Amino acid sequence: MNDQVRVLVVDDSAYNRRTIIKMLETIPGVEVVGYAVNGEEGLRKVFDLKPDLITLDLEMPRMDGFSFLRVVMQNRPTPVIVVSARSEDENVFRALEFGAVEFVAKPSARVSPELFSIQEDLLQKVRTIARTDMKKVLNRPAPGTAGPLRQAAKIRAADGEQINQVVIAASTGGPPALQAILSAIREPIPLGIAIAQHMPPGFTKAFADRLNKYCPLEIREARSGDRMRPGTVLVAPGAKNLLFRRRGDEVLAEVVEPAANQRYTPSADVLFTSASEIFGSRLLGVVLTGMGNDGARGVVSIKEEGGAVLAEAESSSVVFGMPKEAIATGKVDKIVPLPQMGGAILHRCGFGRYSA
Repeated sequence: MNDQVRVLVVDDSAYNRRTIIKMLETIPGVEVVGYAVNGEEGLRKVFDLKPDLITLDLEMPRMDGFSFLRVVMQNRPTPVIVVSARSEDENVFRALEFGAVEFVAKPSARVSPELFSIQEDLLQKVRTIARTDMKKVLNRPAPGTAGPLRQAAKIRAADGEQINQVVIAASTGGPPALQAILSAIREPIPLGIAIAQHMPPGFTKAFADRLNKYCPLEIREARSGDRMRPGTVLVAPGAKNLLFRRRGDEVLAEVVEPAANQRYTPSADVLFTSASEIFGSRLLGVVLTGMGNDGARGVVSIKEEGGAVLAEAESSSVVFGMPKEAIATGKVDKIVPLPQMGGAILHRCGFGRYSA
């Protein structure tokens, strides 16, 4: 078996192509087998060169990144990392729906030496997704297609206090997974949800707005001072941390800067640990697809405070890193494939049996 990762770079900017190629060539075991200046040329080289991974600019002449993705995913599914400017945040989430696995944010839409600042992020993501099983990516339930989760009468939990707050962690593969879970909820329910999705600054507002289109709950990017109320979903801002504090009978969100040595942001460990101290046995933690071990320490905190934990199964995880590390703590109550995760969350929170 050849362990060499063969990469195709698709970008209409000569400077961006050269810079991305130079960064990729620093990775042991990575070979840049070619480049393309537009989607049409990119498609020809996908079929001729059969790369293991593609980096893709979305805004290109002759054939844009979306048309390129559609054809590639239908004919030769290949892991794709979108390299996109922050001004194209909405397009990034469309690309993830089309089958892209990850994205890296350019520091500027202009051609600039600042592009080298993405090197560490790009290299980490290339290593993580180079061998992605594209069947998992393409078999994810699309928004609204998993079937509505119809509410039975709300029941009291058989043991302990009723869960009414959920915290969710995700990284690579997370945006479409979260969209699938939340879009299956078709009725307002008295449940608070907070999300730590690893994401750079400038993208989480568009992400929250996009989720809000598919779900009757109120979904928005969190701000310090926001009340964590039933029927509300708060998304931690990119590159920040979200935690909670109590003020009288209210629970308020607080957005803070991460520690200097913190590798993953927004941090699931910070969110989970903070929420466990506030909500105790009324809290459910959920760990979805993603690289690394963020969330594992928080899972332990949730269980120590009497809460419950679900983790996504390997069979549906685009990257089985975060769920694997959570499961390894021995504190996960149930391992659930993504198509059943929405129903499992709601059932665990005492809403009876849900079915499509």
